[in-house]
Amino acid sequence: MQDLVTVFGGSGFIGTQIVRALARQGLRIRVAVRQPHLAHTMRLMGDVGQIEVVQANVRNEASVRRALDGAQACVNAVGILFEAGAQKFKSVQVEGAANVAKAARNLGVERLVHISAIGADANSSSEYARTKAQGEEAIRAAYPEAVIIRPSVVFGQGDGLFEKFAEMAAASPALPLIGAATRFQPVFVSDVARAVAAAVLDPSAAGKTYELGGPGVFTMQQVLDLVLAETERRRILVPLPFGIAKLIGALCQPLALLTVTPPITADQVELLKRDNVANPAMPGLAELGVTAPITVEAVLPTYLYRFRKGGQFADQAITTA
Repeated sequence: MQDLVTVFGGSGFIGTQIVRALARQGLRIRVAVRQPHLAHTMRLMGDVGQIEVVQANVRNEASVRRALDGAQACVNAVGILFEAGAQKFKSVQVEGAANVAKAARNLGVERLVHISAIGADANSSSEYARTKAQGEEAIRAAYPEAVIIRPSVVFGQGDGLFEKFAEMAAASPALPLIGAATRFQPVFVSDVARAVAAAVLDPSAAGKTYELGGPGVFTMQQVLDLVLAETERRRILVPLPFGIAKLIGALCQPLALLTVTPPITADQVELLKRDNVANPAMPGLAELGVTAPITVEAVLPTYLYRFRKGGQFADQAITTA
């Protein structure tokens, strides 16, 4: 294989680390994003000339083909957690995935790695999970040798779990507790990126599906306890039944129309009804060469300190919140 890899969604939370991991392997990377003017810093992830940024929208077939022209491999890291404007679950996670796979096949791209999610299920009550499963089906139909990567919730600076609750704890005297017993297996974003880079480079990964989970399993209540301990906050945990939480999520959804990330949506409440843990019978991080995954406890202090009273100077604070 030659050395040009196109990464769709390469400026996102996971995509950025995938680009970094591929660059460390000496590959050339083409970062394909909807708004390239917002991704100019991506070029700093590698050596001079190693990384280029181009415009592409997985919903637009012509732009996908342009982004794949001359590439030997591609990674589809595009996904959404809630709908906003033209960014719909079906158009992005099903039709967009199909566009990437079909173009990759027609242009002779040698490797395709697709980022899905643990919990992808065509029969799920969550549209996010259903369309993730449908996206996998579309990928396999057009490109059977594609590698599918299903991470559990991904953590690291800028994540949508630990950091979201830390922000809430800094601003509110109480935190909502939805699905207290629901289990998660958080996986560090850099470990996911290393696994994806390995899948790009390893021919034996072709056609396989991997489920990636970190070394620890936590309930939702334990997640909140970790956040409060690390941010040194004392907050009331308010248990919310799924029905009430779903109503709150439905009321928050319109915030997306104002380009504001909703704190919770009704669809996300549906996701919280099911555990998000890797299937031990399926290949995972170890099979992709990540044999010592990073723990949650090792990383949280490196980015949640900002949410303590006093931030980096928390140890000098006279009182705690």
